[in-house]
Amino acid sequence: MPHITTPHRLDVTQPRQLTGGPLPPRALRDVLCLDDFEAKARRHLPRPIFGYIAGAPEDNHSLRQNRSVFDDYGFTTRTLVDVSQRHQSVELFGQHYSSPFGIAPMGIHALSAYRGDLVLANAAQQTVIASIMSGSSLIPMETVAQAAPDTWFQAYLPGDPARIEALVNRVARAGFKTLVVTVDLPVSANRENNVRSGFSTPLRPNLRLAWDGLIRPSWLVGTLLRTLINHGVPHFENSFATRGAPIVSSKVMRDFSARDHLNWSHLAQIRRQWQGPLVIKGILSVADARTAQAHGADAIILSNHGGRQLDGAIAPLRLLAPVVQAVGDMPILIDSGFRRGSDVIKALALEARMVFVGRPFNYAAAVASEAGVLHAISMLRDEVDRNMAMLGVNQCSELNAECLVKLR
Repeated sequence: MPHITTPHRLDVTQPRQLTGGPLPPRALRDVLCLDDFEAKARRHLPRPIFGYIAGAPEDNHSLRQNRSVFDDYGFTTRTLVDVSQRHQSVELFGQHYSSPFGIAPMGIHALSAYRGDLVLANAAQQTVIASIMSGSSLIPMETVAQAAPDTWFQAYLPGDPARIEALVNRVARAGFKTLVVTVDLPVSANRENNVRSGFSTPLRPNLRLAWDGLIRPSWLVGTLLRTLINHGVPHFENSFATRGAPIVSSKVMRDFSARDHLNWSHLAQIRRQWQGPLVIKGILSVADARTAQAHGADAIILSNHGGRQLDGAIAPLRLLAPVVQAVGDMPILIDSGFRRGSDVIKALALEARMVFVGRPFNYAAAVASEAGVLHAISMLRDEVDRNMAMLGVNQCSELNAECLVKLR
């Protein structure tokens, strides 16, 4: 029997100095922050694929606000504190994580990076951070759960009790321990920018896409042709209990149907059925946070879908403090717009338990596969570490509103 090497996992229980680690691959030496991956991904990916990842609906108000909201807060520091034993590990649902950030779920990721969902999950497993697999993914959930068993699964659900029951049963059989239900997608957003970039659902092969692929041979050969040769035409694998339609099929929209029927009674059904941690993603009001808690949710993710749904929806960070006050001890997680360790620290100071980051990890995987994602994790981890030292704190639980000053 061949020897199988278990991926190295960090010891998250001990303080460790995070800077001064091994150098990244030569191709990534000029990637100094998460935003640097975006420019590289723009050059690497065909315009329709990049446009799908980067885009947002209508006038991009929410997308811009997700970044500008961090300017509302400044740091106040404590000096002459011994921070030599600092660490950023956190615990959630009885699981230790090496850092207070994780990888947000992102659909059709296998179009931007070869076996993209596996790339993200494996990198997260190695570095002991949380990672959420998207229900709009193109790799079977069972494959990812086997490779990276600590991955969470995120579901888009129709308002159909029978299909909900079947999918939740499949998620449990696959071995996932944490289920994330996204609730902010009753209908598809008005993504005019996708149309302008040439992206469509279903994906329609055309001369523009063909030309964009030909002038980007590393993506054409390394992602598209490699996928077609080894796995055939990608399908939506995880929308339901059975395999969905190919991404080029005219029937693909049936995988997105009936979501406008979903309501709180369906969440009550899921809570009765699902035995592990249940997380509700897409909450953007105090009232819904309280209702989710009353229906047995173990945590919520404050999110405006990365600015990809309702244009003009507020940045989740603006709602963080009132939601935390409203729900007491229930863990509040957050995503949308996070790019820096300072962003993560600000959310933790406002009592978020964990932050999820999306697009930058997608770009990192597209540019350099698993090495890119590991480099992105390392950079963000180092930023959190430096900020903790300069703030005068040794662990994430010491961060609170006293570390911040409201600037506007």
